[in-house]
Amino acid sequence: MTKSARTYLPAAGRDLFLPLYDPIVKLLGGGAAREALLAQAGIRPTDRVFDLGCGTGTMAMAIQKQFAGVEIVGLDPDPRALARARKKAARESLTIQFDQGFGDQLPYPAASFDRALSSFMFHHLPPEEKGKTLREVHRVLKPGGEFHMADFEGPEDHKQGFFRHLLLSHAHLKDNSAANVIGLMKDAGFADAAKVGRRSKLFGGVAYYRAVK
Repeated sequence: MTKSARTYLPAAGRDLFLPLYDPIVKLLGGGAAREALLAQAGIRPTDRVFDLGCGTGTMAMAIQKQFAGVEIVGLDPDPRALARARKKAARESLTIQFDQGFGDQLPYPAASFDRALSSFMFHHLPPEEKGKTLREVHRVLKPGGEFHMADFEGPEDHKQGFFRHLLLSHAHLKDNSAANVIGLMKDAGFADAAKVGRRSKLFGGVAYYRAVK
């Protein structure tokens, strides 16, 4: 199946809502959640960093602002979100590589990155793509490289809040329990895969994961 023939969920759920995506994420506390993920990742100034499901580029831009020497590559299947990311980076005079593609078919050689990060993307993947995506992330990380991920907790891990009922379908989260996510990480070849933290947000609980190649 070609890249153009595949379906994906737009960054804002619908293309119509894309202009509202960044302010809504900020309003709901997504910015603070991503800051916590960056602090957890322990990025070094010489690292090459991969942002999986980069959306409109907010996290990739935050990384480059904090670590000027870091090379950052962001990937997302949504061309409209990527166009917005490129415009945002250009306005800030930031040099970030934004690529269109899918997580289970990464267009990068093996051992390309020191760190891989992902925020609030994993639960959108169909069950059959989750393991493939994690195996691809494992492949493109260098030996000793780390994968850091933040995503919504599954219903087994935390009671769903009112806003999460409005924003997310239960079907998207049913496979997002910590036990399932960690199991998939281990099956993909990661060592020391673990849930290393959680935070409560307006839209529900957020789980933080770390896995080492």
